[in-house]
Amino acid sequence: MKTSITGSGAVKDARHTSDGRIAGALRALVAHASPGSRIPSLRELCSTHRASPVTVHRAISQLAREGLVIARPGDGTYVARRPAESAPLDSSWQLSVLGSAPDALPAVMYEPPSGLLLGTGYPDVGLQPLNLLMKAARRASSRERAWDRVPPEGSAELRAWFARDVGGDATAADVLIVPGGQAALAATFRTLVPFGGPMIVESPTYFGALGVLRSLGLRAVPVAVDEHGMRTDLLEAALASSKARAVYLQPALSNPTGTSLSAARRAEVLELVERAGAFVVEDDYARDLSFSASPPPPLFREAGDHVVYIRSLTKSTAPGLRVAGIVARGPVRRRLRLLRAVEDWFFTGLLQDTALELVTTPAWQRHLLELRHTLRARQAETVRALGKHWPEARLTRVPDGGFSLWLELPEGRDELEFVRAAAARGVQVSPGRPWFAAEPPGAFVRISIASASVSELVQGVELLGQVSRELGAGATAPTRTETAASPRQRRARRARN
Repeated sequence: MKTSITGSGAVKDARHTSDGRIAGALRALVAHASPGSRIPSLRELCSTHRASPVTVHRAISQLAREGLVIARPGDGTYVARRPAESAPLDSSWQLSVLGSAPDALPAVMYEPPSGLLLGTGYPDVGLQPLNLLMKAARRASSRERAWDRVPPEGSAELRAWFARDVGGDATAADVLIVPGGQAALAATFRTLVPFGGPMIVESPTYFGALGVLRSLGLRAVPVAVDEHGMRTDLLEAALASSKARAVYLQPALSNPTGTSLSAARRAEVLELVERAGAFVVEDDYARDLSFSASPPPPLFREAGDHVVYIRSLTKSTAPGLRVAGIVARGPVRRRLRLLRAVEDWFFTGLLQDTALELVTTPAWQRHLLELRHTLRARQAETVRALGKHWPEARLTRVPDGGFSLWLELPEGRDELEFVRAAAARGVQVSPGRPWFAAEPPGAFVRISIASASVSELVQGVELLGQVSRELGAGATAPTRTETAASPRQRRARRARN
């Protein structure tokens, strides 16, 4: 026999007319109800909450998505059965099978941040072209081909767009479409470097690339950068000593430092790579984020078959548009295609067509102009705030684009302690250590201007300055023996010894 719940346990505040508030009231009702009990009818809920049937139906649908209720058309909506609690599972046996863990990056680098977001590189809602994306998705989903099988290399039209975008003499036949830049890095690294093999990287470099290297069992060979980009004297030595045949580079606005390869360094890097018979993996993640009217051209244009070019759309659109292109020539492109076919078979055509609809609309270029303008304004205000509220931190450079500001902490600061203290004050920043493949030369943090408004950035920098000074004030004062000794004290110590 079916039991029924009366509406007496529901929240009766008639002002709760939004579907979110109604959903909250229903969650409270369901939490105290027996599994299998019937919740009030749509008509009863509309009367109780003084809301339209559409609003109440949305709230019920939300609970159904959460697995709290089950809707039975023509019969009613019932409280779902709760999962039975089970004893904790002892999976320690797996350690013996898996062996020692790889040198992984801190898990916090991959966890969703909270508070004032000064650490994540994803654009906030104010930077995302949501209206354009929704229109593009509607147009894409209305076509039958969006739901059909797609070739492993991706749709021909989107591949042609990436080829035109990279320029030079690239063609659609050189392009593969993959689900985001991280997938592109993983596929490329696996194709170019055998297990346990070396890959040369900038120091510092993108922590996600280092994470891929480690997960694949590869060995990172760090090469230091200066104001002109990767040091080619050290690159030459690293190519010779490590026998590496792949170099991972972000030639334009490298993340996290914002450094770009100078014209002279570009030529030197390509010469060294060609002489060594090696590849460059060119991660052009910031192609759309340059403040300059004419950003540096991709290296791919100058040394096509020595460069595997990667270009993602995520940083200039929204986190959910996981679409990237790999541009390569020769056998490496054919091997990449085979790997992608084995791993995914094919990448969903719906997202590919959405991306194509977006980048081919006339409003796309307007969006990019607004994006750069906003990022430039945010950067300028953040730099001003640093000078005013946190002058002790050393800003290594003011990049001509991108979203990163790389800061060296005052001497004696521990970056992990600083990051934890900042998080406790509600400010999220990225620690510098995960961006280095070897020992860092100092303590650093990265501030991102992508996911915070100007006011949030200024507020966050002010709080960071306060945290830094509080940590400095709380440092242990040097003891008498730790301070500089006078000549008389030094003579007395020698006499005692």
